[in-house]
Amino acid sequence: MTALMPSRPDDRQPMIEAIDVSKTFGSVCALDSVTLSAPRGSVLALLGHNGAGKTTLVNILTAMTPLSSGTARVAGFDVATDARKMREVIGLTGQFASVDERLSGRANLVLIARLLGADRKAAKRRADTLLEVFDLTGAAKRLAKTYSGGMRRRLDLAVCLVGSPDVIFLDEPTTGLDPSSRINLWEIVETLVEQGTTVLLTTQYLDEADRLADTIAVLSDGSVVASGTAAQLKGQVGQLSVTVTLEPGHDPVAACVALERAGMAPAIGSDGVTITTPVGASKELATVIRVLDDDGIEAAELAFGEPTLDDVYLALAKKTAHQPA
Repeated sequence: MTALMPSRPDDRQPMIEAIDVSKTFGSVCALDSVTLSAPRGSVLALLGHNGAGKTTLVNILTAMTPLSSGTARVAGFDVATDARKMREVIGLTGQFASVDERLSGRANLVLIARLLGADRKAAKRRADTLLEVFDLTGAAKRLAKTYSGGMRRRLDLAVCLVGSPDVIFLDEPTTGLDPSSRINLWEIVETLVEQGTTVLLTTQYLDEADRLADTIAVLSDGSVVASGTAAQLKGQVGQLSVTVTLEPGHDPVAACVALERAGMAPAIGSDGVTITTPVGASKELATVIRVLDDDGIEAAELAFGEPTLDDVYLALAKKTAHQPA
């Protein structure tokens, strides 16, 4: 991929920073004392259900909505007092492609470059670079309305990169895309981050956050209910497990009894031949093997499983649902 290196602010400063950010709309509290940050060249993912406050936070960080209280900075600029300067170093793409369908792909990019102050020659050069990066050169002269969903999304992302932004806000960018198009966009984001771009990603796709995010913040009803790396969040659930597939002829009930005697809590799978037991650490895999071997029970397969972000999200949702209002 052609390099799209942004300018290089001080590596030590957070590129995205919110400190006790709150937002109210009349009597409705959309955000309540949200604090988070992301260093340069990283991806911060916001997870949350519809109405959790993800888009409101993005709108505040991009200076489209004023905050009610707190402080927010992007690339070192205060979004409340330095919005104009801040907008010069960011890119934003939303849940739906915002390109002009009446223009060709190339014309869309040239138009944005010209609006950002590039002369005609430089605008065309930048457009051609981005068309190559996003594998749209062959469709450069086609009207955007003839593009597939994945092509429009790539063009939309290309548009937000015309000004070589230091920070990109991606608000549910893969909504409605097929798996192939989603993976293509993920690869583009990964390349941009390798080149130093900072990304704030809102998503409802847990696999997307698991793959792309360096840090994840989970929003619920306007508050951050958990944050950390994917591994740290999974560790909060603590549901490591070992799954055993027995050799034909071996009794799963007897295997469960043996594991229960060892202090474990096994359960027989719906197939009647697998047994899954929660464990506290990967080293307990050896304990499972030893216990079964001592009882003459043979295992055909053993698998060690970690909790997924799905497990984390469900656990957090259950926890917040039981908190008093």
